[in-house]
Amino acid sequence: MKKTIINIVYLFTLLLMVNCQEERLAFGSLGSPTNLEVKFDLIGKTADAPNGDGSGKVKFTATASDAISFKFVFPDGTSTSGTSGVFEKRFTKVGLNTYSVIVLASGKGGITTNTTIDVEVLSTFEDVNAVTFLTGNNASGVKWYWAQSEQDHLGVGQNSPDAKDKNGHLNYYPTYYGAKPNEKSSTCLYNSVMTFSLVGSQIKFNLDNKGQTFYNGSYQGGGQDNCYDLDTSGLKTVTLSPSESYVSMNADHATQTTGTMINISDGGFMGYFIGTSSYEILSITANRMVVRAVMGNNPALAWYHTFTTSPPGVEPPPSTDYTNLVWSDTFDVDGAPDSAKWGYDLGAGGWGNNEAQTYTNSSTNVIVQGGILKITAKKDGSGYTSTRLKTQGIYDLKYGKIEVKAKLPSGSGTWPAIWMLGSDITTNSWPACGEIDIMEHKGTTPNVIYGSLHYPDHSGGNSITKTKTIANASTEFHIYKAIWNSSSIKFYVDDVLYHDFTNSSTLPFNKKFFLLLNVAMGGDFGGAIDPLFTQSTMEVDYVKVYQ
Repeated sequence: MKKTIINIVYLFTLLLMVNCQEERLAFGSLGSPTNLEVKFDLIGKTADAPNGDGSGKVKFTATASDAISFKFVFPDGTSTSGTSGVFEKRFTKVGLNTYSVIVLASGKGGITTNTTIDVEVLSTFEDVNAVTFLTGNNASGVKWYWAQSEQDHLGVGQNSPDAKDKNGHLNYYPTYYGAKPNEKSSTCLYNSVMTFSLVGSQIKFNLDNKGQTFYNGSYQGGGQDNCYDLDTSGLKTVTLSPSESYVSMNADHATQTTGTMINISDGGFMGYFIGTSSYEILSITANRMVVRAVMGNNPALAWYHTFTTSPPGVEPPPSTDYTNLVWSDTFDVDGAPDSAKWGYDLGAGGWGNNEAQTYTNSSTNVIVQGGILKITAKKDGSGYTSTRLKTQGIYDLKYGKIEVKAKLPSGSGTWPAIWMLGSDITTNSWPACGEIDIMEHKGTTPNVIYGSLHYPDHSGGNSITKTKTIANASTEFHIYKAIWNSSSIKFYVDDVLYHDFTNSSTLPFNKKFFLLLNVAMGGDFGGAIDPLFTQSTMEVDYVKVYQ
């Protein structure tokens, strides 16, 4: 019996030896790769810039005998693997820094050889505002949610080198599709909570998708967007880098993008799976962010995401008011309006709206009397005359509180307006220049105040407009006000908010605008003029701008 057991053990040992020998034959030699060499080039290195061009980019090239793959491990916690041994890395810590990079060469059977090299490279790019707004500058971080109550919180447009193509589509705006408020409520999209935190000097990212991710249909589902199980737990490393997108090359790129990219390691993504980990920050504040990302499997498309720090169902905090008076006219000197503050639009031609009046600078149409500016529209023969004042070329502003105390004209066909136009209108025609109508009123519907925004795809009769009905618009003075910043434009009558418009860097409301005051007659908005109309006046007590 003892001999039988010994023979069984002997046979089992032989089988193990044969099996291991067969595996060695299948793999070939299981020796580790040899002659591992790693070279690197600093991008932009010259005799005058020995540490690179400031981009922080380094190109690594690894070679080894009998290697089938290479892995680079970087001190920021990121890593990359591939078979070519060639990889370009951007180091983002500002200044001249030395980084220790571990390089592993893997051979057959997974046996590795490794080496460590030190790289000294200069990086000059930083975006302090982006870091602060993203993370709150602390390790607990800031939670970001889909701004699901906003129009276009998820959208797509073309990714092309033309800021505006022959069809009028913009390369910095979701002109193909924009989700309606709460449109995706029946999906898992709005479950995502994204946290950006600052651990030491390193930005970290976590996506809590509650177990499911909303996939673009080209990646899952055969064309139909849907939710699929996906584990997104764990912290990922984020680096910021300068944008090299088409938007960043637009002539007006400074008003369309921050120029900063968010790059998330290890395939991380911001809530909606479109096959990319890099997002361009178009605009960001302490409570709102708009990003743009080129689709991973279709570079002709760019997706737009809007996020807020307010959880679903919670209103964002109110905008900070502006209290520093920077420009005003209180109309204290009788006579013509102050030429150091106001100019004129003159003439007729309908002004793009089939208006009936001819604008003049005559004292019969515009005068300052007793501390009040008076703009009078008058019947003149078979036509009408009036005045349009403007600060174009004299004064303009970007962001602030604009406050005007005025009493409006009456009579069917009258169309008074307190408004602003983009200062670049001479080179960027309407509506691309943008228009902010702080107050419009038409005599055909007395006491109804209009606050409107005009811009591409939303102009003329398709403007973004809300109204407020008040009492005695033409017999009493009221205060018409707009508070305008990078995240919103709010419209008020007598300090009552009635229109809260969401601004973003994709819109033309992040540059300088000039002011206009006028009374038009008739036209597309003013409507039919009362045949018995003789004259009526808009009276303005003051115009004030705070920043």
